[in-house]
Amino acid sequence: MMNSQNGNEDPSGTPKTGPVMSDIVLIGVNHKTAPVELREKLALSDEEADNAMKSLQKMPYVNEAMIISTCNRVEVIMVTKNQTLAVKALSSFISKTKNIPPKELQTSIYILSGTRSITHVFRVASSLDSMMIGEPQILGQVKEAFKTAVTKKNTGLILNRLMHKAFSVAKRVRSETGIGGHAVSISYAAVELAKKIFDSLDGKTVLLVGAGEMAELAVEHLIRNTASGNLLVANRTFSVGVELANRYNGNAIRLEEIPEKLKTVDIIISSTGSPDYVITRNHVKPAMRSRKNRPLFFIDIAVPRDIDPAINRISNAYVYDIDDLQGVINENIETRNAESIKAERIVEESVIKFTEWYESLDVIPTIIDLREKLHLLMNMELSKTLQTLPHLSENDQVAFQRMSESLIKKILHDPTLFLKNPGSHRNRSVYLDFTRKLFNLDK
Repeated sequence: MMNSQNGNEDPSGTPKTGPVMSDIVLIGVNHKTAPVELREKLALSDEEADNAMKSLQKMPYVNEAMIISTCNRVEVIMVTKNQTLAVKALSSFISKTKNIPPKELQTSIYILSGTRSITHVFRVASSLDSMMIGEPQILGQVKEAFKTAVTKKNTGLILNRLMHKAFSVAKRVRSETGIGGHAVSISYAAVELAKKIFDSLDGKTVLLVGAGEMAELAVEHLIRNTASGNLLVANRTFSVGVELANRYNGNAIRLEEIPEKLKTVDIIISSTGSPDYVITRNHVKPAMRSRKNRPLFFIDIAVPRDIDPAINRISNAYVYDIDDLQGVINENIETRNAESIKAERIVEESVIKFTEWYESLDVIPTIIDLREKLHLLMNMELSKTLQTLPHLSENDQVAFQRMSESLIKKILHDPTLFLKNPGSHRNRSVYLDFTRKLFNLDK
């Protein structure tokens, strides 16, 4: 058992006390430990990741390895025979490949081993270590990184088990907590509010006014939530509106047509650069007469605002500006943070279970478990046999007992020698795992 080699703060927040296994080691930087300038330098292109994987294969102290490279983190997860030498070789490789002075790297890098590395992997996959807790993209990125490592034959028994368990933990966190169920972006918040106002978004008509990036994202999310909706696009430059409408299978209209379209549309998302209101109370009030109490929902993402806030005083008209949406986001961030407590408990439970499995790969626990199982079976059968031989003396029964003990020792002799020393060219963990499965020692 060895502790982490680095004094930097553990980004996962895991306590540094207690026993730590040395074989599973993680080295990396993320948004908490490194500025964006350094993360940009360390980010790996597909070709660079390919070369890095090949270099890891050649490192004598690295048995298994995979690389996670995203905009917010670059991490290498290894199974190593010698943590100190493996970390030294990898750090040197990174410094040379990326032309980063070792001192600059050391100030931002973290090195985790044993239970701390396992905890960190589970937290990353579950989006508990992300810049925005609960964001869904990281799990897909980790899965892709693992797939690449498997394809390159850089993984084995331990990393395969670790990553499959990480994916299982992430699934539990998603299904058993509300960590990912609350909008934390402007576009998602807009859709969430729309769902509250309308019983269903199916068949709703969306009018996009302007071509701002956040408004376009909101349109994308709304379209995903509508089975058979329509999209209209109104833009000051009509050709730009046509291009945008074509992208989403919608239709372009001119700004002058907006008052008439207010009679039929359901959701208006506006993000123009206009200094004045694009849609006023005087535009909306006449349109509401022909709507027959159908609600009209405005999402104003423009600064300065496009939608006259006085529209809110009209019955069945709802206006939300960017400050309203930000308020929803802040509430949801608090909710996610609260839900993360449940998620951390799931991670902690899973780390304990995985650690139990990993420690069972050590020789002595496996031999002890195997001996106990053989003793249990032998005693059961011996007891049955002695019951059918009531005429045996006490000395005879002791002789049978001694014989069974001797037999167990002889049966275990060769397997014990092999498991303790399967040969330098063989992976002992594979044989230990196979032994536990073969004799069903974990049940």
